[in-house]
Amino acid sequence: MSEETEKKSITPHILIIGAIVVIILAVIFWPSDDEPEPVPAEQPVTQQEEPEPATETEEFERTPEPEPVEIESEREVEPMPEPEPEPEPEPLDVSDDAVKASLADISASNDEAINRILMDEAVLQRFVVAVTNVANDELATNYRLVSPPEQSFRVYTQAGKKWIDAASYKRYTPYVDMLESFENEALLDLYETYQPDIQQKYSEIGDPDRDFDNVIVEAIDQLLDTPEVPMPVEVYTDSVAYKYADEQLENLSSPQKQLLRTGPDNMRRIKAKLRELKALLQDNGS
Repeated sequence: MSEETEKKSITPHILIIGAIVVIILAVIFWPSDDEPEPVPAEQPVTQQEEPEPATETEEFERTPEPEPVEIESEREVEPMPEPEPEPEPEPLDVSDDAVKASLADISASNDEAINRILMDEAVLQRFVVAVTNVANDELATNYRLVSPPEQSFRVYTQAGKKWIDAASYKRYTPYVDMLESFENEALLDLYETYQPDIQQKYSEIGDPDRDFDNVIVEAIDQLLDTPEVPMPVEVYTDSVAYKYADEQLENLSSPQKQLLRTGPDNMRRIKAKLRELKALLQDNGS
């Protein structure tokens, strides 16, 4: 703080203190209504004839009767008005519409994009389940938080092998755009707003004595540990689903393999956002 700024910040306090001092001095030195009138200067004594002593009757007549003293009745003290009770805070709206509207308020994306990507039912519950599953190296495909991509997964064949088509990665770009559209501090504030309800939901499916903040950090670490892989990525099909030809990639956890499917550029953007949120979450908890 500069000297000039410091002086400006102190000045109002000095004025207030000075005003109080002036008021105190005024009260102390202000003349009171009960003060005796000043005594007149002493007059020179002159020789006078001594009066004859008064008779008892005359002395009684000369003594002034005391004036009647009026005693003021006690002033009735008006009772202090009772303070009005503070209004009870309205319960937090945890409905899906309210949660989506809150997300839209802190997003640079339009409401349509958020409503299209996020599921329409039990948003907070799905969030808790999704984070818990990622922390446990699992995916719950029947309890998605976001809607699946509209485009299908695509591969191409070259030299008798199947490779992931780069067009498949672009399917996830709208999701990453939405994630990046949220301002980090505002997103953390929104999480803290709903945190009591989130914690309650987690206690119903997980450890009731565990802080859900730690679960989020574990889920983030799980995704940040996903390795970077060279392009293109070879896959094969076992008539049920595509699998990674590289055994090390196929042995990754389900959340990590899903992150790989977003493509190298999207994965880089997702990891950068996760690192920022993790740092904020840990700083907030410390």
